[in-house]
Amino acid sequence: MMVIPGLLFIFIFNYIPMYGVLMSFQDYNIFDGMRNSPWVGFKHFEMFFNDPRFMEIMRNTIVISGLKILICFPAPIILALMLNEVKNMAFKRSVQTITYLPHFLSWVIVAGFAMSILATDNGSLNIALEKAGLIDEPINFLAIPQYFWTIIVTTNLWKSIGFASIVYIAAIAGVDQQLYEAAALDGASRFKQMFLITIPSIMPIIVIFFILEVGNLLNAGFEDLLILGDDAILRSVSDVLDTYVYRVGIGSGRYSYATAIGLFKAVISVGLLTLANYLARKTGNSLW
Repeated sequence: MMVIPGLLFIFIFNYIPMYGVLMSFQDYNIFDGMRNSPWVGFKHFEMFFNDPRFMEIMRNTIVISGLKILICFPAPIILALMLNEVKNMAFKRSVQTITYLPHFLSWVIVAGFAMSILATDNGSLNIALEKAGLIDEPINFLAIPQYFWTIIVTTNLWKSIGFASIVYIAAIAGVDQQLYEAAALDGASRFKQMFLITIPSIMPIIVIFFILEVGNLLNAGFEDLLILGDDAILRSVSDVLDTYVYRVGIGSGRYSYATAIGLFKAVISVGLLTLANYLARKTGNSLW
C-alpha cells in the first residue's frame, strides 16, 4: 500500500507520456495534433545523423559526461572514506554539513557563484593569480572554450560531492566493527584496513552506482551547461544532446526532430545500462 503512490506517480508522469515518442516518426504540427500529422518514418533520425554538428554534439556529450564520471564519481567515495577516519565528531559533522549544503542550491545560484569567482573585474580567481604573479591581466575564463570543460566539471564536483557521499557513509557505517578489531590485532594499519575491509565491504554499492552512471553517459547535464555555456563562443564545447534538444525543440519549434534525438539518446542509454549490468554481473554485483 505504501508503494502504490510511488508507482502511480511513475506511471502517470513517466509511462503515459511515452506515447509522445511517436512524434519522432511524424512531421508533427501542433494544430493538426498527433492523429493528423503525416508519418515520415526515420526522416528525423537521418536528419540528425547527417547534421553537420552531430559529431561535435556527441563529442561534447561523451567527453563532459566521461569527465564527470572520472572525477565526480570517485570523489564522494574518497570523501566518505576520509570522513570515516575522522574521530573528532564535531569536526566530522561540520565537514559533512558544509559539503552537503551546495546540493540544495539551484544551478542559477551556483552559476552566479562561478561567474563571480571567474569575473574579470574583482573576480577572486583573477585577483589571486595576479597577486601570485602568474598573470599580468585578468582572464575572461567564461569566454575561452579551452577552460569550459574544467569549469563545468569543477562546479559539478563542488555541488554534488557532499550529498553523493551520504550513501557511502551509510554503507561504511554498516560494516561489522569486529572486522576492524580483528585486523588491528593482526597489525593492520588504518590505511590497510581501508583497502582490505572498508572498500571491499562497500563495493556492491559502488558497482551499482557505477552501472547507473554508465547508463547515464549521454546525460551530460542540462541546467549547468545551459547557464554557464550560453555564450555563443562556447557552443562548440558546451552544446550537448539535452541543450541541443532544448534549442531546436523549444527554441525553433522542431518538435519531431527534437523528439527523435531524445528517443535516440534513450535507446543508447538503455543499451549502455544493459551492457554495464551484464559486465558487473560477472563480479557478482548487478542491478538484475
